[in-house]
Formats: sequence, C-alpha cells, structure tokens
Amino acid sequence: MKVLLVSVVMVGGMVREGGNLAEVALKGENDLPSLTDIEKPRMRGPKRASKIRKLFKLSKDDDVRKYVNTYFRTFTTKAVWLASKKCSNAPKIQMLGTPLTLQRKIAKAKSEAAEYQKLLTSRLKEQRERRSESLAKRRSKLSGASKPSIAP
Repeated sequence: MKVLLVSVVMVGGMVREGGNLAEVALKGENDLPSLTDIEKPRMRGPKRASKIRKLFKLSKDDDVRKYVNTYFRTFTTKAVWLASKKCSNAPKIQMLGTPLTLQRKIAKAKSEAAEYQKLLTSRLKEQRERRSESLAKRRSKLSGASKPSIAP
C-alpha cells in the first residue's frame, strides 16, 4: 500500500494542489533481512569543528576528535598484496584549534609585531632626521638673510 502526499499552496488567495511530492511506503509486519533489521550508523557527518560542536552540543573545551568516532568506519582491504589488512577511515577535521596550531599562531603574531615595531622605529628615526635637516636649512637661510652683506 502506497501513501501519496499532496501539497497545498496558497497562490494569490487561491488554493492550488500539487501532484506527487513523495511516495511513502508503509513498513510491513516483519523486517527484511539485512535491510531493515540492522541499524547502520551515519556514514557521513560534518567535517568542520564548529559544526561537530553544534551537532553534539559540545562546549569549546570539549575535544571534537573524540566525537568523530561516531561516523568513523573500519574495513578490510581487498588488495591481495596487502593481505586484507584492517584499515580505518575518519574525516579530517577542518578548522580544528589544536595546541600546536595555537602555538604557531602566537609565535607568528609575536614575530610580526616585533617586525612592525622595528619598521616603526626606523621610520620615526628617518622622519626626525628629515625634520632636523629642514630646520637646519631654514635656520641657515634666516641667519644668512638677517646679516647685512658687506660689499667690498
């Protein structure tokens, strides 16, 4: 027995019915072997750390890597030369803030700040030198103009 879903849409005050949106099959009395009697875990899940936190309602302090194991899969290889070795597969977590990445970020920020400070000091020094040169030129012009020139 199939159940048809019918959509009803309001268009400009009029009701319009749609066709077959989806077909829903009703579940029978008995389970189908290896199809409906086994619950398979979700194969794909979020990769981004913030999305994993949202899915499992984690705080910033919780380790996201522990929760990826819910959609982590293990399998045996089919290659003859590997002798059907057991392997595992888990998604690579993106945007994961590990202590190592934080350490790198802090070190990079410190080096950039030191470099910027060095650049600022050199620019200030050059600016002072230019200012003193322009003042010296001005003073020499003023002192030369104030002295009366004695013609021989």
